Amino acid sequence: MLILDEMQARGHESLKLLHHAPSGLRGVLAVHSRVLGPAIAGVRLREGDEELAVRGALALSESLTLKAALAGLNYGGGACVLLMPEAGVEDPHAREALFRALGRQVQHMNTRVVLTEDIGVTPADIAFVAQETPATLGMNTDTSSVTGYGVYRGMKAAAKHALGAESLRGVRVAVLGVGAVGRTLAQHLSREGAKLTVADFRPDRARALAEELDHVTVVSVEELFDVPCDVLAPCGYGHSIPSAEVPRLQCRLIAGGEHHPLTRRGEEAVKEAGILYMPDFAINSAGLIAAATGVNMDQAGERVYQTVGRIMSVATQYGKPPHVVARKMAERRIDLIGSLVHV
Repeated sequence: MLILDEMQARGHESLKLLHHAPSGLRGVLAVHSRVLGPAIAGVRLREGDEELAVRGALALSESLTLKAALAGLNYGGGACVLLMPEAGVEDPHAREALFRALGRQVQHMNTRVVLTEDIGVTPADIAFVAQETPATLGMNTDTSSVTGYGVYRGMKAAAKHALGAESLRGVRVAVLGVGAVGRTLAQHLSREGAKLTVADFRPDRARALAEELDHVTVVSVEELFDVPCDVLAPCGYGHSIPSAEVPRLQCRLIAGGEHHPLTRRGEEAVKEAGILYMPDFAINSAGLIAAATGVNMDQAGERVYQTVGRIMSVATQYGKPPHVVARKMAERRIDLIGSLVHV
């Protein structure tokens, strides 16, 4: 009943359980909204339990609705979270079976849901899904790299208002999570001359990045919350900034690629702390834009830059938090385009 209450509170349309014993498929597919078009659903493959998968899918699908709306795409929001099979997916045949089973489970929904890659999933995996259903995107897009570049461009747009200049040379940026998106972001920041501090729940990844780039300091995740910096860039799996830790933050701006780095309580906490927060659905949409429209990385990054700049301008003009302005802008487009069905 608590899950149903959450679905009602967030305005979700449906939640489908996915299961196929031979392939090890276990997961959930959440559809939040189809007002703007079919629900585009990022597919994640991760360790975890059923409750985390369900709650993750509900949060991600709502974020995708807002992301698609802000990006000007004619898609709604969905999310598919798969639990890692007990036997793993190192065997290429096992991986093929898992994702083809997913395709078969959702093929009857091909007019309502479009699947694309997300954390732990590759374009090759989506190609397996596409063998069973035509409703896929992103097979020819390096989504993580494009997303990381878009976050970098969005950070520059936000810094123009939050820090007084869009140049990130000499700016202190703390990156939390250096997987595919965080690593790409750090590479772009390093090339511009930002001063980087990085942390990851897998310390070996942070150390490897520090060996690749110049002038990178590695700390633990716990230590990162106390690092003096201008920008904190969360790029983990979600809710990586606990509300209780917000008073420790020494940044002026939070801008990263992670979905829901803050809870609603955390958003209120950063507002009270005077920290500007650019939400994930505004700044991490470049990969989605490229997959959905076929534009290249530079074009997708420019669209993120323009969107974030517009949000910051309105927020500055009216004295409102950027994350509140971003949500209002997304909801306004959904309401306006949704009203066209009644014309």
